[in-house]
Amino acid sequence: MNLIDDFYQYQAQTTPHPLAMEVSHAKGSLIYDTSGKAYLDFVAGVSACSLGHQHPRVTQAIKDQLDLYSHVMVYGEYAQGPAVAFCKLLVQHSPAPLDKVYLVNSGTEATEGALKLARRVTGRSQFISFHHAYHGNTMGSLSVMGFEERKQVFRPLVPDVDFITFNSEEDLLKITTKTAGVIVESIQGGAGFIQPQNNYLQKLKQRCEEVGAMLIIDEIQPGFGRTGKLWGFENYGVVPDVVVMGKGMGGGMPVGAFMAASKHMDLLSHDPKLGHITTFGGHPVIAAACLATLQEVVETNLMPACLEKEQLFRKLLVHPLIKEIRGRGLMLAAMVEDPEITNQVVLRCHAKGLILFWLLFEGKAIRITPPLTISEEEIKQGCAMILETLEEIQQEMNTVLSSSKR
Repeated sequence: MNLIDDFYQYQAQTTPHPLAMEVSHAKGSLIYDTSGKAYLDFVAGVSACSLGHQHPRVTQAIKDQLDLYSHVMVYGEYAQGPAVAFCKLLVQHSPAPLDKVYLVNSGTEATEGALKLARRVTGRSQFISFHHAYHGNTMGSLSVMGFEERKQVFRPLVPDVDFITFNSEEDLLKITTKTAGVIVESIQGGAGFIQPQNNYLQKLKQRCEEVGAMLIIDEIQPGFGRTGKLWGFENYGVVPDVVVMGKGMGGGMPVGAFMAASKHMDLLSHDPKLGHITTFGGHPVIAAACLATLQEVVETNLMPACLEKEQLFRKLLVHPLIKEIRGRGLMLAAMVEDPEITNQVVLRCHAKGLILFWLLFEGKAIRITPPLTISEEEIKQGCAMILETLEEIQQEMNTVLSSSKR
């Protein structure tokens, strides 16, 4: 059997029709299949490969750490250099009072930890989330997902979760003294890269403070420089009580974390002890990759360059079939009028050698989340392929329309 046959036979699938590209190797902004064809990557592992593929600083950090030691003890028992250095640097580049980090294995585990922390701090049970929100796919994270179609078959889920509408100020009154925590993405991802409007996050924070609820901001996609700042929430003048992170923090390695004030995080160590535990959280090899990634993001011009590259995308991606470009920095979505156009663009561009992707809930969105390291020339090359494909689709639509009028 060949690779693709084994892929379908032995590896569990998440959809009936995966793209199923047979990967050979990857470097920079390019992924190569086993036939040697190069694909320009405008997705970056769904925002995870923030420095592209095989970034030399990250790769070297991984190799250096492997020569010293790998896993030695469950999280939190031993002082291990890479994890301590990463947490220290992360706190130094984050606003007060966010000064303690809990390292875990993925974004969804970080969400679970943040939800537990909110209940531990407040002694309350209710969570407020948002319609069309996505925070991961384990049971607690699934419970605060705002998309019933994806979670109905897994019920019953965690009880006492209510949903409000993003950017609706009227809905803020549904946050009460019964609320332990409100969890929100700084930019709604699966919903279509929707940004907060009219100082919404500030008003949300104010309401949480009024009733004593904790504000949890999910930075799993926007975080680590993708929006032009280290944290997406920094664009909107607010500081949360808890930050949830993952994806781009590891330069392509599997990792997550949640961060809060020490007075809150320290509660997980007693009454009861082991309030949150994880075997592989803070894994030294992965922590070394995180440290190298963070150093590269904060020590170079990658963050301000994201905003310049955003403007280049907006300048180039002008076509009658594109209704608007949503998002910020290199977290962009080209919005079209019909999900079938999205499907055709993603599939046809893939055949041409450009990787695009879908969003979770918004079928009219074409995901554009390339590595932060992508060059202007690569942006121009990829956008030309998108426009060429849109033009093909437009002409086919015109032909069908013309025929129907005869």
